[in-house]
Amino acid sequence: MSAHLRRTLPTWRDDDRLRDECGIFAISGNDRAAELTFLGLYSLQHRGQESAGIVTIDSEGTARSHKGMGHVSEAFDDAILADLSGDLAIGHVRYSTAGSSSLRNAQPVLVNYRHGSMALAHNGTLTNAGELSDRLTNEGAIFQTESDSEVVIHLIARSRRDVPDHQVDDAFSQIAGAFSLILTVGRTLYVARDARGFRPLVLGRLGDAVVVASETCALDIIGAEYVRDVQPGEVLRIEDGVIQTLRPLEPAAHSPCLFELVYFARPDSRIWGCSVDRARRAFGRQLAREHPADADCVFAVPDSSNSAALGYSEESGLPFELALIRNHYVGRTFIHPGQAGRDFRVRVKYNPVTELIEGRRVVVIDDSLVRGTTSRGLVTLLKEAGAREIHFRVASPPIIAPCYYGIDMPTREELIGSTHTVDEIRQHLGVDSLGYLSLEGMRSMVEEYGPFCEACWTGDYPAPLVDLENGAVVGSRAP
Repeated sequence: MSAHLRRTLPTWRDDDRLRDECGIFAISGNDRAAELTFLGLYSLQHRGQESAGIVTIDSEGTARSHKGMGHVSEAFDDAILADLSGDLAIGHVRYSTAGSSSLRNAQPVLVNYRHGSMALAHNGTLTNAGELSDRLTNEGAIFQTESDSEVVIHLIARSRRDVPDHQVDDAFSQIAGAFSLILTVGRTLYVARDARGFRPLVLGRLGDAVVVASETCALDIIGAEYVRDVQPGEVLRIEDGVIQTLRPLEPAAHSPCLFELVYFARPDSRIWGCSVDRARRAFGRQLAREHPADADCVFAVPDSSNSAALGYSEESGLPFELALIRNHYVGRTFIHPGQAGRDFRVRVKYNPVTELIEGRRVVVIDDSLVRGTTSRGLVTLLKEAGAREIHFRVASPPIIAPCYYGIDMPTREELIGSTHTVDEIRQHLGVDSLGYLSLEGMRSMVEEYGPFCEACWTGDYPAPLVDLENGAVVGSRAP
């Protein structure tokens, strides 16, 4: 991996959550493009809250850009949106998985190009970005960011093909790994999804305008109609409301990320034709069949586990309670004082409803267990609230391997499921019982929408890890 990428590798946050890299949104053919893109990004903030950006293109082909750190509402206001004129726009919300968290790395990337302005927004991680970056640097390319996404810009700009369609095709044929991409060249919008389809991407219509988004919830907020998913390996050219299919990418076995259904996607979205809420409820029901508990009530670690907890309740007959409340107003820049102890962040984010917990045997449902730090802190809170017994249930299998396809995740050594047995994890958490949903049980609930990428649970990586195989190990994240 090139030095400018290697020296800024992201570090894992001191909590127990997984984070997807970003959410992307585009609209072509609507004079309110900036405003609609703002709304679309607003609904995709669960996929990225470190930065937000919008690029618009007007009828003359002039590009305008604004990017800011933090939530969408922190990065944009009415005056900024009013200055972003044009009927074509692409937008991006980011959580860094490649490159540090700074405005320099915020997307969309906008550059001047011989065929007009070019802007790009990317969801995923390129597994050969280091190899390509080294080659491009040796050829004289100067990188302006620390993001793997910029590699695509250089490949297009340096292509020897004569027209943008062919230059885009040339670039896309060289990149590997996970990518859902939206790209503008002049007034033309290009859309592509990698051949394995790791990350979701959907097409919609709003009147005569074409809309592209990471999830259907971004269509809903602007009143757009869902048309279909962008298929794995599909490359589209969109201009003046007309969608043209270009040469597809080299075929590969489809491997959409199953963790999208477990944790990342919003429950009100549909991805790959599957309702996220229904999938999570099904996981919860299967979890109840595999790991029943003699208890008084069941509740979720909010919010991503709510649907699974409801499914567990439906199958087990245990009443579902809102016994753990999440504080939604914890700012991204909140700094906990050192003297408050390691559980302080958990106490700021969650608070138990003592009246629903004291003296009771409780089942706690979480969607996943990564390092165990947050979960252990939660158990402490529940014991302090007077829980008589705590039965912890996880609506996915133990995570044993890092992800290289767009998820910021600890090293294998830091993953508690990789280094400890289930009973050791139970003792670490301090709970009366612990049960994980089996991989077979999870598959069976959504098998009609698969097969999926399950690398984080199996260690089997469907796409070549080119940079790692060449010795450019990301930190200590070797598989």
